[in-house]
Amino acid sequence: MELPKNKFKQGLKEGKTQWGLWLGLPGGTCAEICAGAGFDWVLIDGEHAPFDLNAMTTHLQAMAPYDVSPIVRPVEGRTALLKQILDIGAQTVLVPMVDTAEQARELVQAVRYPPQGIRGLGSSLARAANWNRIPGYLQNANDEICLIVQAETTTAIENLAEIAAVDGVDAVFIGPSDLSASMGHIGNPDHPEVVAAIENGIRTITAAGKAAGLLCINPAKAQHYVEVGARFVGVGVDTLILSNGAKQLAEKFKSGEELESSGSSSY
Repeated sequence: MELPKNKFKQGLKEGKTQWGLWLGLPGGTCAEICAGAGFDWVLIDGEHAPFDLNAMTTHLQAMAPYDVSPIVRPVEGRTALLKQILDIGAQTVLVPMVDTAEQARELVQAVRYPPQGIRGLGSSLARAANWNRIPGYLQNANDEICLIVQAETTTAIENLAEIAAVDGVDAVFIGPSDLSASMGHIGNPDHPEVVAAIENGIRTITAAGKAAGLLCINPAKAQHYVEVGARFVGVGVDTLILSNGAKQLAEKFKSGEELESSGSSSY
């Protein structure tokens, strides 16, 4: 048994464009369905969705048989919480609300074993180490850890060059929604000022030699950001796919019933 290779991290190094899906529904069945859909990566959103460690573990287990890279976003970048998330098997983490290079350096330390970091050792209890059945896990785990920090405030954008330059940060993810709020355009990530900030941010991250990413469910705009330089883009959210699809189906048939009652044969 060998330590799994982090295909997402390798893809970033190769400069590939990797498309992803956001997961907010804790059920493992949803995770399995989405894992087999063909995306390059899927993200377990522990910041805004109701995921505890058990639910995250269930998701990771459900996705394991599929050729997709899981990313876990914790509610915050606490060292102890990151230790637990890595131990349950996450190799890529996306940490929200990183405003300074100092925060980024602390996160680099948190996700790596000594001497490169301060991650605590507990591999006999860790799914990541297959409960000590992966030879050399402690010596090699650092190589497969991918740290993505999230820039989503005006402060983060001001410090973006310094954040992206931190050794050990593999990628920087720009959060359009929170950034729009921080810029005074809450709920409007398509505002020209927000779009310009995102475009400049992508260029800054790329210039630092790091991969830039974001969530954008508008297909044309997502492709535009890739053309600007983004290398990993989330293009959907499971909750929105379900809620929008259910609403459209209901409206279709309710509309059809009304037409049928008036003698129409449209449905």
